[in-house]
Amino acid sequence: MTGTVTQEGQHDPRYGGVAMALHWATAAAIFLMLASGLTMTRMAPGMTAFNLYQWHKALGITVLALTLIRLVWRLGHRPPPLPDAMPALEKLGARLAHLGFYGLLLGLPLSGWLLVSVSPLNLPTSWFGYFLIPHLPVPADAEMRQTLNSLSETAHGLGGWTLLALLFVHIAAALRHALILHDHVLRSMLPRWLAPRKG
Repeated sequence: MTGTVTQEGQHDPRYGGVAMALHWATAAAIFLMLASGLTMTRMAPGMTAFNLYQWHKALGITVLALTLIRLVWRLGHRPPPLPDAMPALEKLGARLAHLGFYGLLLGLPLSGWLLVSVSPLNLPTSWFGYFLIPHLPVPADAEMRQTLNSLSETAHGLGGWTLLALLFVHIAAALRHALILHDHVLRSMLPRWLAPRKG
């Protein structure tokens, strides 16, 4: 965590450069992952749909890797504190939302990976054409694989819609802090050239 001091002498806390890079890289991957997921499930079978599925799977693995890196980084780097004027209930909501994000950003890629691993199609997963991602170790029993397929498909679908809803809430909250409350919450996650020092 870093920060600046405004002309009023108040501390203006900010995330560090690594945390910002991980946040925005994850955000870009999430948007592409959700967009590809919503598109590919509505496409007729074909090479275009197959390629989009491959991109979606590669993006999921990317989100999983970025989230694991963020969790490790977070262990040694505390985020900036929320504004003192922010009600306790809102602070709790913000923390729960972040926990929800971490849970979904781990659970969605893992459920998708499991879904691919137990699929009767047994299709490979390519990470943007550079290398293949191996399937997860799964039971050989056909009935168990079918059960896992059904469970992972349901979890992946519900998780995707939940992530989309939470994303809208997250963006709306960030805009509220920036445009209505005029505090440092959004500014703390923006590069300095996009978030000039207040005051």
